[in-house]
Amino acid sequence: MRVYLVGGAVRDRLLNFPVNERDWVVVGGTPEELLSQGYQQVGKDFPVFLHPKTHEEYALARTERKSGQGYTGFTCYAAPDVTLEDDLQRRDLTINAIAQTPTGELVDPYHGVDDLNNRILRHVSDSFFEDPLRVLRVARFAARFSHLGFTIAPETRALMSNMAINGELSALTPERVWKETEKALVTHSPQVFFQVLRDCGALAVLFPEIDNLFGVPAPEKWHPEIDTGIHTLMVLKVATELTDEVDSRFAALCHDLGKGLTPPEQWPHHYGHGPAGVKLVDQLCQRLRVPNSARDLAKLAAQYHDLVHTVAQLRPKTLLKLFDAIDAWRKPQRIEQLIIISEADARGRTGFEDTPYPQSDYLRQAFKISSQVQVKSIVDSGLRGADIGHELRRQRQRALAEWKQRDNTVQNNAVQGNTVT
Repeated sequence: MRVYLVGGAVRDRLLNFPVNERDWVVVGGTPEELLSQGYQQVGKDFPVFLHPKTHEEYALARTERKSGQGYTGFTCYAAPDVTLEDDLQRRDLTINAIAQTPTGELVDPYHGVDDLNNRILRHVSDSFFEDPLRVLRVARFAARFSHLGFTIAPETRALMSNMAINGELSALTPERVWKETEKALVTHSPQVFFQVLRDCGALAVLFPEIDNLFGVPAPEKWHPEIDTGIHTLMVLKVATELTDEVDSRFAALCHDLGKGLTPPEQWPHHYGHGPAGVKLVDQLCQRLRVPNSARDLAKLAAQYHDLVHTVAQLRPKTLLKLFDAIDAWRKPQRIEQLIIISEADARGRTGFEDTPYPQSDYLRQAFKISSQVQVKSIVDSGLRGADIGHELRRQRQRALAEWKQRDNTVQNNAVQGNTVT
C-alpha cells in the first residue's frame, strides 16, 4: 500500500501558496486495510477515509466511467490494481494531476509542472467533457490565478464551448452552480470567472440575466466603456478591491441587471432600471438558491445605488426614508455595504477607476448624525405608542437639517462628486 499527496496541496506548494488542507490517494490498498489501521470511512459513492489522528482525507485510487448525464453520472472503480496514473488521469486539469511521494518526489505523468511554470490551465484528457461542473471549475481557477498570468489552453476553451453548446450544463443543480460561484467570488479576480463563462457560452445558460447586459449601451458621456456588461465586470473588479465580503461582491455584480430589460428604442438611457433589476435579482436568486443575505443586499443595491450617487442633494426626510428602506437601524452594516457597491459602480467605468467618491463620507456622516438621536430619550420624555416613532423621526430630521446647514465641507465635496447614470 502506497500513499501520495495529491491535488491542490501539491499545486499550491509549487506556487508558493499556503497549503490549508491536504488530500491523499492510496494505491494498492483496500478498505479493510485502512479500517484495520483506525481510519474512518466517510465516502458513500467511493471509498474515502479520515486519518485517525490528522482527520485528513485518504481516498483509494479509482477510475471513473461515464454512466449517465451530468456531474453525478459516473460509475467508480476502486481496487488495488488501479494505478496512480489511472487515478490522476480522471482529474480535471493537469495542474491538479500532480502527486508527491512521502519523500517529496513529484509524480507528474500529465506534465502539470510544465503547465504550472507556463501558467496554463489545460484539461488532462477528453474525459473532461463528461463532467459539466468542470466548466465552472476551470472558470474559477482562471479567476483565482489570472493575476499570476494563467490563461486557459485553446483546446480546453474549445472543449468548454462544446460542453455549453451540447446542453450538458443543464444537468448542473442550482446548489452546485451557486457553490462554484460563491468560491469564485472570493478569488482574486472574480470578474474573470464570469468573463470566461461568457467566452465559452456558459454565461447565457447559467446566468442569462448577466449575459443579457452585454451589448446593451449606456450614455458614452458617463460610461466611456459603453457596454453595460463590460461595466458590470469592471464594477465587480472594483468591489473586489474594496471588500472581501461575498454578499457585497455579488450585489455589485447584480446592481444593473434591470438595464438588460430596457427596450432598445430607449437606449442608451435606462429609466426605471432599479425596480426592474430588483425583479431580476429575485429571479436569479430563486433559481440558484442564493442565500437570503446575498439576495437581500443585491436587491437593495439594484434599487438604491443611483440614490447614493445623489445623496448630497437629498432632503433629510428622503435620507431617513433610505435608512428605513435598507433597515439600517437594525443592520447598520448595510450603510457600508451600500457605500462600497455604489463607489464600485462610480469607479467601474473607463477613465474613472481612481476617481474619489465623496458621497461615501457624506452618507456615513448623515447616518452617524441620525443615529445619535436615541429612542430611549424619547421614551423617557413620557411619549407612548406611535407618538414615539413620530417624535424620533422629527428629531432625526431636525438633526440632519442642522448638520447640513453648519457643515458644508463634506456636503460640497459630495455634491461635486462624479455623476453616474
